[in-house]
Amino acid sequence: MKSNLTRRAFVKNASAFAAISIITNHRFVAGATSRRPDLNEDIHYKSATDAARLILDKKISSEELTRLILARIEKVEPKINAINVLLADEAVARAKEADIALGKGKVYGPLHGVPITVKDTFRIRDVVTSVGNPDLANYVPDHDAVSVARLRRSGAVILGNSNVPYMLDDHQSHNELYGRTNNPWNLGHSPGGSTGGGAAALAAGISYLSLGSDTAGSIRVPAHFCGVFGHKPTLELVPKQGQIPPLPGALPYRSNGLSVAGPLARSVDDLKLLLEVCGGPVHPEAIAYSWKLPEARKTNLKDYKVKYVLNNERFPVSSEMLPSMETAIKEFRKAGVDLEEGWPPEIKPEELFHLYMYLIYASASKGAAAVEIEAFRSVRVEDASSLKAIKAKAYTDPHKYFIEKDKTRLNVRALWQKYFEDYDAFIIPTAIVPAYPHSSVPWDKRILNTSDGKRNYDDMFFWISFATLAGLPATVFPIGLSPSGLPIGLQIIGPYLEDVTPIRLAGLLSEVLGGIGHPEAFG
Repeated sequence: MKSNLTRRAFVKNASAFAAISIITNHRFVAGATSRRPDLNEDIHYKSATDAARLILDKKISSEELTRLILARIEKVEPKINAINVLLADEAVARAKEADIALGKGKVYGPLHGVPITVKDTFRIRDVVTSVGNPDLANYVPDHDAVSVARLRRSGAVILGNSNVPYMLDDHQSHNELYGRTNNPWNLGHSPGGSTGGGAAALAAGISYLSLGSDTAGSIRVPAHFCGVFGHKPTLELVPKQGQIPPLPGALPYRSNGLSVAGPLARSVDDLKLLLEVCGGPVHPEAIAYSWKLPEARKTNLKDYKVKYVLNNERFPVSSEMLPSMETAIKEFRKAGVDLEEGWPPEIKPEELFHLYMYLIYASASKGAAAVEIEAFRSVRVEDASSLKAIKAKAYTDPHKYFIEKDKTRLNVRALWQKYFEDYDAFIIPTAIVPAYPHSSVPWDKRILNTSDGKRNYDDMFFWISFATLAGLPATVFPIGLSPSGLPIGLQIIGPYLEDVTPIRLAGLLSEVLGGIGHPEAFG
């Protein structure tokens, strides 16, 4: 097995990384008061695209950049706890290879020499891949996940895998193996889940790009909580082969029609870049099928026609967030965006939310024990539309009912496509609250204490359900900070297979607002 260090081992053996401070190629000393004049102080907050350009223009070597990021990891990682297995030696070796190749005129790809992180659910060859599960603490795969292999071919330098909740099942990122990841904007708050480690690493400036996954907002909620960009791609655009689950040794299975793999980043250009690198069919489909990423429908902000909804009576958005969202809409209008408020006539939000939850529960039930399923048969609830009742039905209904619900899901996609014949995108919130304090209360007993009172934890699923249900692309981008200084992100849903449209619109709208900066403690 390759040499790699857990986060704790890295911190305990910091002295072993003294070489990180000295980079002979450029005579650069990490932490010194003087730096090369062509590199400004926030190089660790550059986009991956900009970092790649600096390397290709030979303004910095991949080795120098990688060692710089490793030195920063040593400094900030004890505070945020974002990276599970740090591949320091391998990253430096890979960076050296990239520099040697570049010196000979060879460029591996668009991420040549750029340090990135990968969610601890994608297999990395010869590296413990655990999904936060103690039963997988010693599982070392002998191959890369498809997307990881594609990132390697693009020239990326993999720093390590980022922290997740146990088996990806939370909007926090905490597990018995690696502990809790903290939000760089407030260390007492969650960075989101399940790609919380990846989002925290980006927000703290210790990674240039992160590969994540999303079924229940696992890319979008961390992007919203940590003030970065996140994109849930069109269903099956980015291959998930090599991701856990399924567990090692289990039979493979096809997509549940909801889960996707995708990017978190500090710029929209990086979101698009990862899709270009990782997207497209794999064997055996690749024998017959080819793919390209369509460009955005429009290039000029004033040409976009968009509907939006900022609130819902039953699933209201916190008063901490609503003023910032309303201000953002006003600024978008001033910039010339054609905006209309309201849901498309055929879209019934609460009905679709219940359909989404049924399918989520049904998908989860495949791993449930017989005794657990049997217990749901005795559930009696007065409100048939409650999530408790929906879960009981999803766990116990005959398969034919699932088939009918899945048919309805495909019809919902068709309804959205009809909407997208006349409109380019649809803007909604990402979550009902900004990042909330860490909680050790079990999921089914957890309550969110908001400025407007107590909220059910499952309300967090509402706003992320619509894009997931229909398999549509959705981009989250930061629009401002709450009164307590926590990031707020809006979500843009785009047309099926037209991922660059919401990505590009997010970039244009971000330019209107001017960005939110970086966490003060990690600037």
